[in-house]
Amino acid sequence: MSQAIPAGITSEYISQPEGRLRVLRAGEHGSPVLLLSGAGLDNALLSWRHLIPALAQNNHRVYALDWPKQGLSRPWNGNADNAVLERCVIAVMDHYRLDRAHLVGVSQGGAIALGIALHASNRVDRLVAISPAGIISFPPGIHQLMWLTAKLPRLMAAVWALLLSRRSMIAAFVKSTLFPGTLPVDFDDIVDEIDEEAHRNGVRASDWQNASIGWRRMNVYYMPELARINRPTLFIQGDKDIAVRPHFTREAAARVPGARLEILPNHGHWPNRQSPSLVNALIIDFLST
Repeated sequence: MSQAIPAGITSEYISQPEGRLRVLRAGEHGSPVLLLSGAGLDNALLSWRHLIPALAQNNHRVYALDWPKQGLSRPWNGNADNAVLERCVIAVMDHYRLDRAHLVGVSQGGAIALGIALHASNRVDRLVAISPAGIISFPPGIHQLMWLTAKLPRLMAAVWALLLSRRSMIAAFVKSTLFPGTLPVDFDDIVDEIDEEAHRNGVRASDWQNASIGWRRMNVYYMPELARINRPTLFIQGDKDIAVRPHFTREAAARVPGARLEILPNHGHWPNRQSPSLVNALIIDFLST
C-alpha cells in the first residue's frame, strides 16, 4: 500500500512563511477534529489512515496535517521546533476558520496537543493524547547521551539510514520497537508505507525531537503544568511501550483533573496502527460523550 490518498479524503496545502503544510481532510459535518502524528518516519496518512474515515463516518470534520519536513509538507526552510509546530496547528485552525477543535495526537503529536491545551486552551474542545511525548525524563548520564545524539543530527541520520537501509531491517525494527505482542493485520502495508517515507524524506529524528532535549533537562516537559489543563482529556497508552514508559502516562493522567486513562495490554508505542479498531472506538466514544 502506497501513500495514495484513499477515497473520501482530500489533500490540500496551506502556505506558511517557511514553506507549505499538507493537510488531509474528510467529513463535511459535525465537530472538527485535528489529528497530530508522530515524529521520524511518521506522517498524517501513516498514523491516521484508519481513524480519518472512522471519524468522518461518525459526524466529524477531520483535519490531519503532515508536520514540516514530513510527508508532503516539503520543502520547509528553517527549524521546526516546538514553537513552530504549535504555530502550525493554530495556522491550520485559522485557515479553516475553526474557533475550537478536538485534538488527537500520538507521540510527538501528543506533546503538541498537550502544549496547545496549556498555551491556547480556548482553541481546544476535547483532548486525546496517545503515548504522548513531552512528559518523559531520563536519568543523569542517559539524558546527556540523548542530548549528545541530538547535537549530531547528520551523524545520527547517517547511522539510522544505514540501520534501516533495507525493507527487512525496517520490518524488524518496527516489529521490535512499535508492535510488541500481536502484529497489526496490515503489518506489511505499514512497513511499505514507512519504507516509502524513508526513501522520500530520509531517516532522521525530527527537529522537535532534537530541540526538546536540553543539556541538563528536557526543554519540552509538561508534567509540572498538567494540572492547569481544563479540557476533558483521554490518555491512551500501550503497556509495553518502550518509547514512552507507561508510568509516565499514568502520572500525567493523574495530574490532569478528571482525565481518563486507557492502558492497552500487549500494545506498544503506536496503538492507533497496532489495533486501529480498538483505538478508533475509544476515541469516537470519548469525543461523542
